[in-house]
Amino acid sequence: MIGGIPFSQFLIAFGFTLVAGLSTGIGSAIALLSKRTSLRFLSIALGFSAGVMIYVSMIDLFPSALASLTEAYGQRTGAFATAAAFFGGMVLAALIDRLVPSIDNPHEVKRIEAMADAGSVHPAQKDHLMRVGLMSAIAIGIHNFPEGIATFTAGLHETTLGAAIMVAIAIHNIPEGISVSVPVYFATGSRRKAFRLSFLSGLSEPIGALVGFAFLAPFLSVATMGVVFASIAGIMVFISLDELLPTAREYGNAHLAIYGLIAGMAVIAGSLLLFLVK
Repeated sequence: MIGGIPFSQFLIAFGFTLVAGLSTGIGSAIALLSKRTSLRFLSIALGFSAGVMIYVSMIDLFPSALASLTEAYGQRTGAFATAAAFFGGMVLAALIDRLVPSIDNPHEVKRIEAMADAGSVHPAQKDHLMRVGLMSAIAIGIHNFPEGIATFTAGLHETTLGAAIMVAIAIHNIPEGISVSVPVYFATGSRRKAFRLSFLSGLSEPIGALVGFAFLAPFLSVATMGVVFASIAGIMVFISLDELLPTAREYGNAHLAIYGLIAGMAVIAGSLLLFLVK
């Protein structure tokens, strides 16, 4: 047992977080090995990820938080606490987002085709491009820290829920891996360096999970878990509305993003219903 959590469940939850975080390496591999950006795929995939996050947040995490906080504080106070924690999660995500300089924002669309022109980059531009790649990696690390806590906490709560969030965040991290690889490859001409930096940028998710758990473990209670679930729901809804859907629309057309969102909601709804009837 670790902090009252069975060790096997702890390992499963941490494994989910590790896979989700290191999927930036998938984006990097796509950028370094592919010839063209599949805009339709990325648009649908990011919409799908947003659909999973929004559905899980509003249908599972928020009601779970409300039930926990109502049990701890009563109906009225519990409802207010749930709403406060939900919007608090949104504010936290917004503050983290503000730490990322807009000029180096990792969510800016970068296309694989640009890498074909890496040899034409003027030497004077290479330092700037390397800085962009490093800033993107740092920014992604900052963004991924709370996502790691979200994936890990959901995995501790329920394996099926943790797996769903892992898939959603892993898809979300693919274009982030591209956004690190492209400028680093331009700056260095090294596919190995571009992949390594992109891959390592995802380590902040499992690190975030461990730090978050170490901080919360002494205070774990019904009320604490309720606040955590509501806050995570707020963070994931903010990420979906502020990052995933706008990026999905930028990669493709609005209809593809919405179709992906609906598909994501339908798939996670089906998986949660199947889990319930077992």
